[in-house]
Amino acid sequence: MSRKPLVSIVIPHLKGEEILKECLQSLERTNYPEMEVIVVDNGSTDASIAYVQDIFPWIKVVENSKNLGYAGGCNAGVAESRGKYVLFLNDDTVTLDSNWLDKLVDTCENNPKVAACQPKLLSLVNRDEFDYAGAAGGLMDVFGFPFALGRIFFTIEKDQHQYDQASNIFWASGTAMFVKKSILEQVGNFDEDFFAHMEEIDLSWRIHLTGQDVVSVPDAVVYHKAGSTLRTESYLKVYLNHRNGLVMLLKNYEWKNLLWIFPLRLLFEFVAVIYSLIKLDFVRIRAVFVALGYVGFHLNKILAKRRRVQKNRKLSDAQIFSKFYRGSIVFDYFVKGRRSCTELLGLTLVKPR
Repeated sequence: MSRKPLVSIVIPHLKGEEILKECLQSLERTNYPEMEVIVVDNGSTDASIAYVQDIFPWIKVVENSKNLGYAGGCNAGVAESRGKYVLFLNDDTVTLDSNWLDKLVDTCENNPKVAACQPKLLSLVNRDEFDYAGAAGGLMDVFGFPFALGRIFFTIEKDQHQYDQASNIFWASGTAMFVKKSILEQVGNFDEDFFAHMEEIDLSWRIHLTGQDVVSVPDAVVYHKAGSTLRTESYLKVYLNHRNGLVMLLKNYEWKNLLWIFPLRLLFEFVAVIYSLIKLDFVRIRAVFVALGYVGFHLNKILAKRRRVQKNRKLSDAQIFSKFYRGSIVFDYFVKGRRSCTELLGLTLVKPR
């Protein structure tokens, strides 16, 4: 029997002894012979790292002097990794199936065009529901608004095995994102200026531009507690989602498409402001305007990143448009009232090539 490839599991950690302990206990029960676990101390202020080092002496710890966000924390872990594959894993996740990692490895080993994949993500609190952060695999409309199989905006579906067919997806959730290390060397790591939120979508988009695929692996299941780092609707989270969504469009689209898509995305941003005024949601109003200000003040830096992304491009936008949801998820959700992916897509999903 051939030897299994080494998997480097990178876990960025900010705070919390018990969540990290439960995550590592879960990995200890994983029946995969070739893995290294790298815990990135992202400027933690409690004793959680020393606590888990005593219990799990086999982990490797990478120390950052300050919180570099999810993106920077993961990148620091990659720099110390030795595996053929890298699994980015949130510290508030657990698994119950000891063979879950084999299923991710086998997917990439048996499908040369697959560069990244994601397990099914379920809520650790309500285990019959999908997890908000990525559910059964990430999708995105042409305006850069993400959603997932099993979760659209604030509507979360129960897992009734409706998305149990492995399929091509647009993005793999950073909660448990399995990636070939060679693709990171080709397209680059997470964009550290994103800090957190949507960095995995940006990375997945860059993978698609090389002609490689991102797929779901619903046979592998990971449970996620969620909300351990940022509250669901904190100002910082809302701001990062708006800001990073705009930056992502500017980096990854061809000019001919950016020139009509980006103005429409800005229109959606101002609709969000009007809606927030009606709801007296001043947190979101502030977040939108600060996000727009960031893009304006940092446009030269963003365009420099864009040039690097476009230099690596191997496929045109037309060749990857089939991977997008071609309508507007905002319009279909809020105006047409379509609350589930079964309503949007039916159950005919594309099998991985």
